[in-house]
Amino acid sequence: LVQLKDVTKEFNGQVVLRGIDLEIKSNEFVTFLGPSGCGKTTTLRIIGGFIDPTGGEVLFDGEDILKIPAYKRPTNTVFQRYSLFPHLNVYENVAFGLRVKGRNHKQKEEIKALKLELKKEIQANPEQKEKIAKTYQEKIKQVKSKFITKKQFEEEIKFKVNKYLKLVGLEGFENRSIQKLSGGQMQRVAIARALINEPKVLLLDEPLAALDLKLRKEMQYELKEIQRNAGITFIYVTHDQEEALTMSDKVVVMNKGEIQQVGTPIDIYNEPVNRFVADFIGESNIIPGIMKKDFLVHFDGYDFECVDKGFSVNQEVDIVIRPEDIDIVPRGKGKIPGIVDSVIFKGVHFEIDIKTDTRVYTVHTTDYVAEGKEVDIDWFPEDIHVMEIW
Repeated sequence: LVQLKDVTKEFNGQVVLRGIDLEIKSNEFVTFLGPSGCGKTTTLRIIGGFIDPTGGEVLFDGEDILKIPAYKRPTNTVFQRYSLFPHLNVYENVAFGLRVKGRNHKQKEEIKALKLELKKEIQANPEQKEKIAKTYQEKIKQVKSKFITKKQFEEEIKFKVNKYLKLVGLEGFENRSIQKLSGGQMQRVAIARALINEPKVLLLDEPLAALDLKLRKEMQYELKEIQRNAGITFIYVTHDQEEALTMSDKVVVMNKGEIQQVGTPIDIYNEPVNRFVADFIGESNIIPGIMKKDFLVHFDGYDFECVDKGFSVNQEVDIVIRPEDIDIVPRGKGKIPGIVDSVIFKGVHFEIDIKTDTRVYTVHTTDYVAEGKEVDIDWFPEDIHVMEIW
């Protein structure tokens, strides 16, 4: 549906996007994830037509859309600050996009296209001018016969507003003042207003950032449900890894204007391609090591079996072991000895730091272990993930 080909962007000589290549399919929930200043919002704004790239192509269904202005693109945007009209009620806020387009918008666009065709046909065949003109006049007459009255237009608006308010869970809120809505309700009004024009792609720029934690979590599930029910592509920008993992079909991890990794939330979490992705997505123990051969890696003075292969012999690598994949076992029963350095209760688990001769390993476990206790840490070969250094 959307393709970015070698897209670059410079601001005042500073490169903010470096050769972005990406393909987004129809009906996908795609999230651009990364720290502040990584280029995720710039990429979103280029797709939406709010800024132009310095180089590259943006294709929509195979057609270049760079020359098409933002208001004519098959996209709509939901901003962080909602941009609702305080003087209009919920109904009129949602109906706004339809009113701006106006009555018989589709028919008028069809007539415009037919007139252009007519002009081209006459230029190509001037000797048949009258015949061609008559044919097109008939076509235009047919389109005009589909024009709707003001009353029919209001009925269409009412039907669509009710449909999209129901979709976002705000049925019965039509006459409510915007100032009397909670943050979550305002967000839903903004989404309904964006969806009512039936864009092929909805762009969302950190739309949950202003909400409190509990409401943000609720809205994550609701947004995914809205996207499923609306059946359109969502392109979402966030720096919150939990949001990205919860809602997305595809996550695009960005850093310093470059795409680091594209994949499903499970792929990104379990198979990070480099140190940055491993560190940014979830908590990680990242250890430098050497890949001795296929299925055998060396770090912290020991050789360990793993499931990775395809590296050069004795290649320097980074190793990731997630805190929840490490077990704390009695001394002499595990792989590396250590001492419990600190214990923090996090609600659903304990975060325990184990100090070994070479480093501190962070472990997430539901079992309490006392500070100062001598223990071993253990894991399975599949819990080791080996990454190239880049």
